[in-house]
Amino acid sequence: MQGEVSALENIFSKVDRNEDLTREDALVLLKIENRSDDFYRLLSKANELSQKEYGNKGYVFAQIGLNSAPCPGNCKFCSMGCENFMVEEETEKSMEEVVEEAGRALAQNIDALFLMTTADYDIEKYIEISRQVKKIMPPDVMLIANIGDFDLKTAKKLKETGFTGIYHIVRLNEGIDTALDPAQRIQTLDAIRDAGLELIYCVEPIGPEHTYEQIAEEMFRAREYHVDIMACMKRVGVEGTPLFDRGEITDLELTKIVAAARLVTRPKKSMNVHEPKQMALLAGVNQLYAEIGINPRDCAVETGNNRGFSIAAVKDMLRQVGYTTK
Repeated sequence: MQGEVSALENIFSKVDRNEDLTREDALVLLKIENRSDDFYRLLSKANELSQKEYGNKGYVFAQIGLNSAPCPGNCKFCSMGCENFMVEEETEKSMEEVVEEAGRALAQNIDALFLMTTADYDIEKYIEISRQVKKIMPPDVMLIANIGDFDLKTAKKLKETGFTGIYHIVRLNEGIDTALDPAQRIQTLDAIRDAGLELIYCVEPIGPEHTYEQIAEEMFRAREYHVDIMACMKRVGVEGTPLFDRGEITDLELTKIVAAARLVTRPKKSMNVHEPKQMALLAGVNQLYAEIGINPRDCAVETGNNRGFSIAAVKDMLRQVGYTTK
C-alpha cells in the first residue's frame, strides 16, 4: 500500500513540475480502485489542474447531426451502422434547415459548432452547407467538422471553407468493431495536422472489455498530436446493435478515466466528458456538448427530444460547479 501511495505522489509531483507522464504512470492512475481514497485524490488533482490552467472558464459546444442513414463505417455500437441501422427513419437536413438550426444554437452563445455526418456523406455538399453556416457565425465561435476520413487536399479545402478544426479519432477496437481501417484513420489525423487545423480528440467508445492499456494508448496518441481539446466518452448501449450485450462502464469509472486523461494529455483549452456527467465536472472537466439532430447513441431522429442535452442544460451543469459560460 505504501508503494502505491508513493507512486501516486510521484505522479502528482510530475504534474506539478509540468513533466509528461509515462505510460506506466497512466496505468497506475487507471488502475486506482474506484471509491478508494486514491480515487478521490486523483479527481481532486485533476480538478486542481483545471482550476489552475482554465480558471473558471467553461465551454459549451453544440453539434448538429446532418443526416441519419446506414453508414458504411458499420460500427457495431452505432445506431446507424449499415448492418444494424436502428434509427426510426432515414433523414437528411436541407441546407436551409442546417443554417436555421445553427442560427438558433449561435443565438444561445456557444463556443463551437460541430457539423456531423455519416462517413459517406458527399464532401462537396458538406462544404457548401458549411460555407452558408460560416456566413452567420461570429468570429469567436469555432466551426468543427465531424465527418469520415479524408486526404490532405480535402483538409486544406475544409480550412479554406472556414473550419477551425476537426473531430477525428482512432476508436477503441477500430477495424474490429468497425469496418474502418486504423491506418486510414491515422492518415486523416496527419492530414488534419498538416493542413494546420486543430484536432479535437476523444478516447471512445469505452466499454467494459477495453483494457487500460488500450485506453492509455489513445491518451498518448492525443498527446502526440498536441491536442488542446480533449474528451473521454463511454459506449452507450443501443439495443439491437451487436455490442449491446457487452454492457456499459459506470459513470464512476468514466470519471476516473477522465481524470487520468486530464493529467496525461494536458489539453491547454478544455477537457470534456460525453455524454455530460455531473460528477465528471469534479474531475477536471470544463466543457460539455449539446446535441441537435441525430446522434450515434440514439434511435430518435431528433436527439434533443430524447438522449441529447440542450445548450441551456449543459450551461446550467457547468455553472452549478462554478464555471462561467458566455
